[in-house]
Amino acid sequence: MWNLDFTPPQVIEARVLTRMPDALRRPVRSEWADANKPGQIVDCFLEGPAFDGAGNLYLTDIPHGRVFRVTPSLQWEAVAETGGWPNGIALHRDGTLWVADYRRGLLRVDPTNGSVETVLGHRNSESFKGLNDLCFDAQGNLYFTDQGQSGLHDPTGRVYRLRTDGGLDLLIANAPSPNGIALDRDGRFLFVAVTRGNAVWRGPLLPDGSVSKVGAFRTFFGTSGPDGMAVDADNRLVVSHASLGCAFVMNARGEVTHVVKSPTGHTITNVAYRPGSRELVLTDSETGTVLCADMLASGAQLFAQR
Repeated sequence: MWNLDFTPPQVIEARVLTRMPDALRRPVRSEWADANKPGQIVDCFLEGPAFDGAGNLYLTDIPHGRVFRVTPSLQWEAVAETGGWPNGIALHRDGTLWVADYRRGLLRVDPTNGSVETVLGHRNSESFKGLNDLCFDAQGNLYFTDQGQSGLHDPTGRVYRLRTDGGLDLLIANAPSPNGIALDRDGRFLFVAVTRGNAVWRGPLLPDGSVSKVGAFRTFFGTSGPDGMAVDADNRLVVSHASLGCAFVMNARGEVTHVVKSPTGHTITNVAYRPGSRELVLTDSETGTVLCADMLASGAQLFAQR
């Protein structure tokens, strides 16, 4: 059952925006592919879509440690190599890219010169499991997921908040594969895509900054699960799914009202709204393609846009 009125979700057909050029693909063995796609040569695995104010789209290529910029004219440019496995990107108000890197931790990339700086490489001398995604709230506090190889067999994935004063809070410590992360439009609720649990968790953010009564907002199915997320100006939640070839649009009750369907591969890993428009971009990591779709509303205003 998708929603309480028993009507099927409306389908929004996505279209191809751009594809990683063949000249930038690396059809060579990688340690990331050995661990996550055994026996396969993965020439790229796109993730982390994020826009700057000039309309440039930033993307990561996890197995080969690269950060790219796609200009409004759809020209691809290499920005940086992190020396790790970069995944999610969140733009800071100062124009830097904050990157969740599975190997190196929380990084800051200057897109003007490609410099890479470690913001947080460990917690209390303990290495992270493997960071995945991140988002800022309106005050500049950063929420990020520490996924590693956690799952139903090992539900020890974590969710952290890095406060603007440098304090680090552990908010959730028992998630089976915390992946995408988002805040609702008003910053009152935290959403976490729990991939191996095939669910999106929702937790109220209390006045003291803690979370309480975290619950399953929506459950799914498939060989993988929900991944990156975005929120629109009307407070709908858009959730990409890494094995069903689509993204789901949900209202405040968790009902699926629309499905954004991929015309290419099935591995839809992340989503982002182009600022000031109703255009949503989606990364199809399976084919190295960026898709786009016209949505119901523009994206909610992010920290970098305030």
